[in-house]
Amino acid sequence: MKPWETLERAEVPDVGEVTLVRRGDEYVFRVRGQTLMSSRQHGSEEALADAGCEGLAGRSGVRVLVGGLGFGYTTRAVLDRLGPDARVTVAELLPVVVTWNRGLLAPLAGAPLEDPRVTVVELDVGKHMARQSGTYDVILLDVDNGPTALTHPDNHGLYGRVGLAHAVQALRPGGVLGVWSAGPSPAFERRMEQAGFTVQVLHPAAHGTKGTRHTLFMGKRRPQGRR
Repeated sequence: MKPWETLERAEVPDVGEVTLVRRGDEYVFRVRGQTLMSSRQHGSEEALADAGCEGLAGRSGVRVLVGGLGFGYTTRAVLDRLGPDARVTVAELLPVVVTWNRGLLAPLAGAPLEDPRVTVVELDVGKHMARQSGTYDVILLDVDNGPTALTHPDNHGLYGRVGLAHAVQALRPGGVLGVWSAGPSPAFERRMEQAGFTVQVLHPAAHGTKGTRHTLFMGKRRPQGRR
């Protein structure tokens, strides 16, 4: 088996060392030596875009927020499902990840950041949502490993009551919040319900139709005052 080759390394304040490694045609992000994501497992990211953008292909003026750039697969899938006047905002906390996606990683997902419909915000997605009010039709969060198995404890707040309240605030009435997770979390599902979402839980395969399955929490924002 070929050894892993380190392509890029960066020291990020408050996060630690972030590395991009490659073995054959597989790329992996590592944070402080811990694997965060692999370029081979993006089936569930595409499923997240499918579920979040369902029924929006023919609608004009759609606005989508993608929290977490990764290898760009979620953003590419969203772009492929929406019309030419859609606007997609990508919130990514780590500037190095944006730089790598504009450079050597761009071909992996078909260079989604070059699409004129995309705007990149180098900011924590939770802080971005807190500044919005009725802005988005869809918010898709693929940050860390979801509400379970976080690699950075600061991300916990995104999946708590305050983070969910910011998501509700940032969505238009009837808007959809989709959250990617490495595994199930009944507690998070309950928090979404309590925050004002009608929730459906999906379990798509990470790659193809077999092997590891991830969890998607898909929540439709209920009208205010309804439970």
